[in-house]
Amino acid sequence: MATQITATEANQRFSEMLRRVQQGESFVVTSRGHPVARLEAANDSHVDDPEERRKSMEELIAFMRRQPVRVFDWKREDLYD
Repeated sequence: MATQITATEANQRFSEMLRRVQQGESFVVTSRGHPVARLEAANDSHVDDPEERRKSMEELIAFMRRQPVRVFDWKREDLYD
């Protein structure tokens, strides 16, 4: 089971988290109480395969192009409440 950690804590303890992930742990990073990311060990064969990376990048770019353009009027302090 993944350990939950806030975005602030993850930012402050990232190196420690990487060491723990290498030892088999995983983390769910939360922001304002909601899960936003997962940090877990990579499947080495997938990470090192150039064809898989290219395919993943193409899928990500296609996904981003399908998203509507959004305009936000945020201030820095709004991001860190």
